[in-house]
Amino acid sequence: MTQQTQPSTALPLLADPAELLKELVRINSVNPGLVAGAPGESAIADFTASWLEDHGFVVSRLEDVPGRPSIVGVAKGSGSGRSLMFNGHLDTVTLSGYDGDPLEPRVEDGKMFGRGTFDMKAGIAAILVAAASAATRPHRGDIIVALVADEEYASAGTEEVLRHFSADAAIVSEPTHEDVVTAHRGFAWFEVAIHGTAAHGSRPDLGVDAIAKAGRFLAGLDDLGKRLASGPRHESLGTGNIHASMIRGGEEISSYPALCEISIERRTIPGENADTVEAELRSILDCIAASDPDFRYTIKRGLERQPFEVGADEAIVQTLLAAAKETIGKDLVLRGEPFWTDAALMQAAGIPGLLFGIDGGGAHAATEWIDLQSLVRVTTALTRATIDFCN
Repeated sequence: MTQQTQPSTALPLLADPAELLKELVRINSVNPGLVAGAPGESAIADFTASWLEDHGFVVSRLEDVPGRPSIVGVAKGSGSGRSLMFNGHLDTVTLSGYDGDPLEPRVEDGKMFGRGTFDMKAGIAAILVAAASAATRPHRGDIIVALVADEEYASAGTEEVLRHFSADAAIVSEPTHEDVVTAHRGFAWFEVAIHGTAAHGSRPDLGVDAIAKAGRFLAGLDDLGKRLASGPRHESLGTGNIHASMIRGGEEISSYPALCEISIERRTIPGENADTVEAELRSILDCIAASDPDFRYTIKRGLERQPFEVGADEAIVQTLLAAAKETIGKDLVLRGEPFWTDAALMQAAGIPGLLFGIDGGGAHAATEWIDLQSLVRVTTALTRATIDFCN
């Protein structure tokens, strides 16, 4: 059970994160990689850059891809302190299908509704206010706010930021229901093509049915999924998993299909990567080929993202735990998440970090919301953690 006590230290915030969140929600920042013709991050980048400049940050605009900017604000420290980088993504998923006006924030029963409130404009509001509030106090280390493009599709924004900026630690303000996430899964994508021989549907002596051959491979994938589910478990992430996401094959009903293509996603835990996944797939495919001379395949790797894991004894983890206890009287829970985030890219760049964010729900759903009191608690804890870590 989460223990809560009366906060011992009042920590005033420089601005109201809820009012800032309303402004952010009103800006359409749907990712054009997900929705063709969507506006992307330009308008919200302009807004947040101005906000950071107004609060004393030195702002850089990174835009390797025109129209897809990321914003980095830096409050320089006095020296000899640890630097902290906040990370949050500016893009959202589609507005289509949202219940009501997705760009008009609605407050009801202590909640705020609107597209992006939960994923993750509340996180943006929290880190902006926390960083600006902390920057008004003496701080030896740099306070860095990275507001990135394209997290919902390919994470190009964080990759671009990491080519130009680094820090001693990072906090990613994805929504975590006020828990501290210290691990998450990765993923590896593969394309497997099963090759047959095209022929008229009346000539089984000439044709090799690629789709039927693919059925044996799909059965093998199902068996692999069951083995993974009962195999070695990570303490907070459980096991990896695999599924066939898409299948394409055939030209017409009266012909033997010469090709069947299968798109595969494998979710990975620490210790697994694209090499180990490819070996799993080839084992299935080679076993079938050994018993069937007509079975032919090719395999191609797609995108890979590594799993993420940071130790509970890491300085930023311990700093945040202590800050939350001091300011909001709360013992935070440490846990893992099944999905992937930009925290893994930051770790690969040598920046240990964690995920910590607000409570709410409805990510990518028809109704999206956050708990407004949670927003205040998270912002307050982040402010205290920033002051402590950077000094």
